Amino acid sequence: MSETYGLNFKIGAAGVDIFFVISGFIMWVTTVGKPIGPQEFMWRRIIRIVPLYWIATSVTFAVAVLKPQFFFDTNSSVGNLLGSLFFVPIVKDEALQPVVEQGWTLSYEMFFYLIFSVSLLLPEFRRLWFLIVILGAVVVAHFLLPSGYASIFTQPIILEFAAGIVIGHLWKQGYRLPFRVAIGLMIIGVVLLVASDPLIHLERAVRWGLPSMLLLSGAVFAERERGVPQLAFLHFLGDASYSIYVWHVLTGILVTALLLRLGVPHDMQPMPIALGSLAFAIVFYLGIERPIQRKMRSSRPRPAYRN
Repeated sequence: MSETYGLNFKIGAAGVDIFFVISGFIMWVTTVGKPIGPQEFMWRRIIRIVPLYWIATSVTFAVAVLKPQFFFDTNSSVGNLLGSLFFVPIVKDEALQPVVEQGWTLSYEMFFYLIFSVSLLLPEFRRLWFLIVILGAVVVAHFLLPSGYASIFTQPIILEFAAGIVIGHLWKQGYRLPFRVAIGLMIIGVVLLVASDPLIHLERAVRWGLPSMLLLSGAVFAERERGVPQLAFLHFLGDASYSIYVWHVLTGILVTALLLRLGVPHDMQPMPIALGSLAFAIVFYLGIERPIQRKMRSSRPRPAYRN
């Protein structure tokens, strides 16, 4: 939408990099010190990610077939549908092109989950170094492998997961930063993100990954020092964030089509699109994702009671 309406908000794409760093952080802090094995870990991630993504992919595919004029850059072949469902969509211009446009990030997430699940076979200290070494080796392989899936899945952006893991390790070890220092890291991260537009020659993991690491580091250590107010609305948006992310392109297209039908002028469309897309995504969260998650959790096998 930024390009379509000339909003000059290219920095919004860095949200993916922030998300990858957060993902590495969360995976570490939610598993360290807990008796969770690879199988249970992968099952938890699958039931969290896959059901909604499959629904969103199927719905987007159906709409793209019925209304291809709204999806001119989407490959709506059956082959790409199947590849998208299993996180290996077609490759175009050395990038993943799933049916759900933003779904390429979930392909990287699932690849990271596979590596992380293997690490759960190791003791905690070895697990930390295993992850850092393996993720680093994966990125080194990127510069040695031919183009294709192997080259794509080993892009340096993978290092952002490692950055989150390191932050999570320090946080779980009880490290502290003075509040002002933590806030300073956040400010530096934001400034670097804002100033990154001219630095298009830099690798994404440096251009946006490094500021994302500073931003998350500052946020978690500032929270440790002062805490943050518990705002119910923001907590709700956090719970709904996956639905918002998965559905926002499709809902944005649907809202745009409605505005065009209503004759809303071009320069007045961005705000209604943003708010309308958010509203639809929240409805989908309440009506689809939350019931699915409740059902999946209740159906998980429980260990037998032991005295």
